[in-house]
Amino acid sequence: QVQLVESGGGLVQAGGSLKLSCAASERTADSRVMGWFRQAPGKEREFVASITWSGGSTYYGDSVKGRFTISRDNAKITANLHMTSVIPEDTAVYYCAAGSLRAYGSTRANEFGFWGQGIQVTVSS
Repeated sequence: QVQLVESGGGLVQAGGSLKLSCAASERTADSRVMGWFRQAPGKEREFVASITWSGGSTYYGDSVKGRFTISRDNAKITANLHMTSVIPEDTAVYYCAAGSLRAYGSTRANEFGFWGQGIQVTVSS
């Protein structure tokens, strides 16, 4: 069972930057893709970005393209989400997720088998 722990959330002003990190307990065949999702109150969970451990291929949701960057540190088994030019609409609980290679290129939450507890990000206007 892969354990995922998010960190780095908090309050940020519009136009600012924030970095989220997700530490994984291990890498397995079922966790070759790391992803970030977010869920705002009253809305469905939305895909943000994903990255493969091997090769570092990345995939982004349309709403964050050009503003957010996902990266990984293989040695630390950590995936990071660098958020820049944030807007109030980025306010949400952000979830780290892990899935098999099949999850890469997918925006569907059910393709990811492991989830973190979530961390709040609030963007003030």
